[in-house]
Amino acid sequence: MTRTVLTAGTRHSALLGIGGYRPRRVVGNAEICRLIDSTEEWIETRSGIVERRFADHDETLLMMAATAAEKALAQAGTTPAEVDLVLVASMSNLVQTPPLAVRVAHELGAGAAAGVDLSAACAGFCHALAMASDAVRAGSARRVLVVGAERMTDIVEPTDRTISFLFADGAGAVVVGDSDTPGIGPVVRRAYGAHSEALRMTAPWATAGGPAPERPWMRMDGRRVFRWAMDEVAPALARTVREAGLTPAELGAFVPHQANLRMIELMTERLGLTDATAVSRDVVRSGNTSAASIPLALEALLASQEASTGDTALLVGFGAGLNFASQVVVLP
Repeated sequence: MTRTVLTAGTRHSALLGIGGYRPRRVVGNAEICRLIDSTEEWIETRSGIVERRFADHDETLLMMAATAAEKALAQAGTTPAEVDLVLVASMSNLVQTPPLAVRVAHELGAGAAAGVDLSAACAGFCHALAMASDAVRAGSARRVLVVGAERMTDIVEPTDRTISFLFADGAGAVVVGDSDTPGIGPVVRRAYGAHSEALRMTAPWATAGGPAPERPWMRMDGRRVFRWAMDEVAPALARTVREAGLTPAELGAFVPHQANLRMIELMTERLGLTDATAVSRDVVRSGNTSAASIPLALEALLASQEASTGDTALLVGFGAGLNFASQVVVLP
């Protein structure tokens, strides 16, 4: 449904375009079960996931991020030369420097843009979106490219029965720009460091070259993360909607981080959403793509016509830290 959202100040920001890249290789649950002691039924029941995408060697983070960004720029009617800032959220970039954002800007031909990487795991996209909105509203940028890009298959151990069936690869991007009307609401965010061990790497990269090299892998205490999301993140969503000047009934869409289907359904229920609000369930076909999941889900929702231009959409990203960020946006 078409609405505006409340913001502070006189300058406004909005989403101008969305783009995504999904790797070519489709991986069903049967293939996952060849590496872990599980069944297709168990995976689908536990996560809702039926299939996901795994990147091939040529589908690098840079390639996926740049391709998604090109699509977002095209939809926004923005040229690379008009981009002032590129923000890339990723938790799976194995190259510390140079920043991936700088390489994306160069690949696109955005020669005047600054580039900054952001590491906030599955909450990274929403954090980056808030920073982009702030930059536009403060007048330090007119066009900001926000990208979430992940090759989770690089950091998740394929034989880890607890999480290997969850994670996948892909990239999504949005263009944020100045607007006559408000299109991105206030961000609600918080970090919970007491739970930091619930989602972590097994070792720092520094140990990989030691006398007994240990490949760092991601590990997750799924039950602990689930409880935290329900106890802390779900209640914060109502506040996000209120601060945007809306009620849950006025939301056109709900696009949470695509962690697993059960979490999405419970958050939908706790918000009191009805069938009048389109709810993204992209996790079923895409798996958990961490920082890429929300822009990919946005693109899919608009392509399916379940949501339309001008609809208000509640976004929330949550994950390692543990931390979350959420805001309401008007769909481009």
